[in-house]
Amino acid sequence: MVKQMEENLFTNNANKEDYKILSTFTGAGGLDVGFHGDFNFLGKSFNKLKFETKYALDINEDACKTIENDNKYFKNTKALNENIIDFDYEEIPNQSFDVLLGGFPCVTFSVVGKQAGVKDDINGKLYERYANYVEYFKPKVFLAENVKGILSANKGEAVRIIKKRFEDTGYKLKIFLVNFADFGVPQLRERVLFIGIRKDIKTDFIPPEFTHKNKHLTSFDAFKDINPNCINNNFMKIQNSTKEKINAIPEGGNFKDLPPHLAVKGLMSNIYRRLDRTKPAYTLIASGGGGTWHYHYEEPRALTNRERARLQSFPDDLIFMGTNTEVRRQIGNAVPAVGIYPFAERIQNVLDGIIPTKTDSCIKEYDVKTRKFKD
Repeated sequence: MVKQMEENLFTNNANKEDYKILSTFTGAGGLDVGFHGDFNFLGKSFNKLKFETKYALDINEDACKTIENDNKYFKNTKALNENIIDFDYEEIPNQSFDVLLGGFPCVTFSVVGKQAGVKDDINGKLYERYANYVEYFKPKVFLAENVKGILSANKGEAVRIIKKRFEDTGYKLKIFLVNFADFGVPQLRERVLFIGIRKDIKTDFIPPEFTHKNKHLTSFDAFKDINPNCINNNFMKIQNSTKEKINAIPEGGNFKDLPPHLAVKGLMSNIYRRLDRTKPAYTLIASGGGGTWHYHYEEPRALTNRERARLQSFPDDLIFMGTNTEVRRQIGNAVPAVGIYPFAERIQNVLDGIIPTKTDSCIKEYDVKTRKFKD
């Protein structure tokens, strides 16, 4: 079992300055890659940071194979293919972690006298289990990612419960609504970040400055130099009827643009979406049936998984394991590495005891009481 894992994961081949990460809900490791640094994306180099993931926990077997197969970004990482609800975290050796990462699902709470969502709902159980990890391991910092909707769940009461939960556990919690396009990701992707700093840590977390607020990268930027023969870049099989629909939809359009003889009814706006080469991509989704793959701005076809990985700012040398569907799931569920990198830099500042000097155009913290962003 896990108790028999080699303790040298924490000693051999590791820089003594590295901050140790325990990663949960890891998936394909977008959060972790953003924290590790030492990668290139669209011609830009991202310097190595001091973080190293020691354990990565995920229920998806193919995602764990992606982590295990990688010998660059996760060379000193042990992947644990486990269900976080059932897994006994006390089996993880050497419980001294500097950072805990994870993206628990969106939670809605029943707030009439009790938090029924924690006990009765699967997402509530996953959230509470993540909170248990924070309590047990007591990392210096934790970062959790969630969908934008968590801010409005239960008319804002859910996020207030979450904030109090982590503050009572001994952390100063800051909440940010991030559009990752503002940080160099060629995709309009809004997510909520919960960043908790243990109360005995004296250095405050100063949020990062925007890097691309006024000049977003586009899907054309993302795709222009992809090697057609690279791994995870095979074309998806689509029906002739689907190809006919895509041909009929203009660049940047969706199913609403279909002529009457090809029309489809009662569908969401993310069906048959065709990219606009002059803009960031629409938000990628992890799964779904016909019409949900996102479609190329010029060619009448679904995006390849490598194109999807580019939109999520994964480096090209990270190879995804599994079927096309499973790889799509891993990519669609990921946190963009490039977008998280500036936050990881500022977390490294906290752990190094450094107060950043560049704070002129930082992203604003979200206030759960006023439901507005702080000045």
